[in-house]
Amino acid sequence: MEHAKSGPGSWPEMADVVPVPQDDGPSPVVPIAYRDDFREVMDYFRALYFAGERSPRALRLTAEAIELNPGNYTVWHFRRLILETLDYDLLQEMNFVEKIAECNPKNYQIWHHKRWLAEKLGPDVANKEHEFTMKILALDAKNYHAWSHRQWVLQALGGWESELQYCNKLLEEDIFNNSAWNQRYLVITRSPLHGGLMAMRDSEVDYTIEAILANPQNESPWRYLKGLYKGENNLLVADERISDVCLKVLKNDWSCVFALSLLLDLLRSGLQPSDELKATLEPIRHSNPEMADADLATAVCCTLQKCDPLRVNYWSWYKTTLSSQIS
Repeated sequence: MEHAKSGPGSWPEMADVVPVPQDDGPSPVVPIAYRDDFREVMDYFRALYFAGERSPRALRLTAEAIELNPGNYTVWHFRRLILETLDYDLLQEMNFVEKIAECNPKNYQIWHHKRWLAEKLGPDVANKEHEFTMKILALDAKNYHAWSHRQWVLQALGGWESELQYCNKLLEEDIFNNSAWNQRYLVITRSPLHGGLMAMRDSEVDYTIEAILANPQNESPWRYLKGLYKGENNLLVADERISDVCLKVLKNDWSCVFALSLLLDLLRSGLQPSDELKATLEPIRHSNPEMADADLATAVCCTLQKCDPLRVNYWSWYKTTLSSQIS
């Protein structure tokens, strides 16, 4: 949509409308230098808004105002009132808002309006909404608004059928995509098609461990792995694959913060370390004379204080919570 031309006669259909200028008070200190076309449109908008006019011309005016400033929530709100009054074609409105969203993909008001439309249109638009968010995420894989909208559509309108496959695709393209890992967890725990976390846990652990071994410095799969046992530390400790992946990574890099951190949680939760694990961590004990007689968990925590200086205070506190009985 082209911007309105400023000056007399720019909006002939508003000939009967008295524009309402913005009230900046009697003595504005730093008045905003609005463009003439912006000022004209907003003066007409205020006039129709205060009059409560919900007409086709008011709808056209809100479109122009949105073109000039997509972040004006008052304009979006008034537009929704007009759409309801006119019983407007909401599919046509969806096309309008998508064109605006493509140029303003991180605008809160646009995504709120889109959700409002999708909620009214119902499950029939679920797939179309997923296609649109895929389009936006292809441009910016970390767009919070697109992910939030996609998750809402899944849970409110459906479309779970290919979501796990979509997550696989994103992680194949970028295994460091923490948003895709987050979405994968949503699918595993919320989708009605996969049987829930308990049904998927075993295969997900294997998938995640493979990702960890391929890129041990990628924090996302480490977090995801622990999340697969959220609230069930006893199962986390009992699954030998968890301590085993820590062992494999630490054999190659004994300073890997993520492996050490997970191992520390395991030890604190009651893991009895194998002789192989003890042998692997022996260099840690000898790297600092003060740790020679320390239990294994304390030695790991001391190592984290050195390897993870950004959270040194956290690890110092953590060390105070350790039981001397852990060995």
